[in-house]
Amino acid sequence: LISTVALSKMLSLASASTLSLAPAALMRAPAVRTAAPVMESKAELESLAGKLNPVIGYWDPLNLADYDQWSQGQEAAIGFLRHAEIKHG
Repeated sequence: LISTVALSKMLSLASASTLSLAPAALMRAPAVRTAAPVMESKAELESLAGKLNPVIGYWDPLNLADYDQWSQGQEAAIGFLRHAEIKHG
């Protein structure tokens, strides 16, 4: 038979080993957002394109800036497309 002292030592070792295997993400503090996301309009895209590349300027042959996806407005559609472009290259 196992004595109660040996059993309590075994239990304390088991709980210590499970804590050492806990993911580090659970132990971190949550990130704090410093600024709200900025949505851009088509006019802001046109002015930014002219500043970044004056030779080509604004070029949108598929009129994606006018695309109102899910009826959330032009700024949300531009934000969605910019996110997809950054994520997928």
